Amino acid sequence: MLGLGAAGVAAAPYLQSGLESFLGSAADKDPTGLTRLLPNGGGFRYYSVATSVPRKGPNNYRLKIDGLVERPVTYTLDDLRAMEQTRIVRDVQCVTGWRVPDTPFEGVQLSRLLAAAGVRPEGRAIRFTCFDGTYSESLTLQQAGRKDVLVALRMQDKPVSHTHGGPVRLYVAPMYFYKSAKWLSGITVTDKVRPGYWEELGYDVDAWVGRSNGRDDAPTV
Repeated sequence: MLGLGAAGVAAAPYLQSGLESFLGSAADKDPTGLTRLLPNGGGFRYYSVATSVPRKGPNNYRLKIDGLVERPVTYTLDDLRAMEQTRIVRDVQCVTGWRVPDTPFEGVQLSRLLAAAGVRPEGRAIRFTCFDGTYSESLTLQQAGRKDVLVALRMQDKPVSHTHGGPVRLYVAPMYFYKSAKWLSGITVTDKVRPGYWEELGYDVDAWVGRSNGRDDAPTV
């Protein structure tokens, strides 16, 4: 029994890696959307609102920043990797109830990218779009300026996988995980908040973990 237990411990990382690879592949090929309900490695669940998502890498990934900015810009994956990286370790909390404690994310603070683009005075909010062609999210400009909001390139101390929304995803640490849009491809400064995909279907626009929504009084970090 001890031998079997030791073998199980040794095999666990390979089994988890295999599960994640299977889920990523299955989600790409599943037109029914059933893989959205499957458990993922590390306590995560796989969710996608698109029937398939193209894979992007250093050769074809682009992140466009536009809208009410002085200097619209498009970044490659290498551009983002060359910038100063911030590491945050927080619990990930899904609005459906599951939680993954002490999850590290690393990436570029969103506020730095917005400062480089130069938000115009009429800019009040941010709209995020994704290369799955379907998902979108939003933040107020004040929320986007927090130090714990990242354009994330790494998750759990490794590059963000395709299954988890890689190569680049949004990470909004103090809010429920649906605000952390996967497969991020566009950051547009707007004059007002435009509700995202789930918010158009009834989710709250503000999503502070453990707080009543509709408020923006979370402390600045």
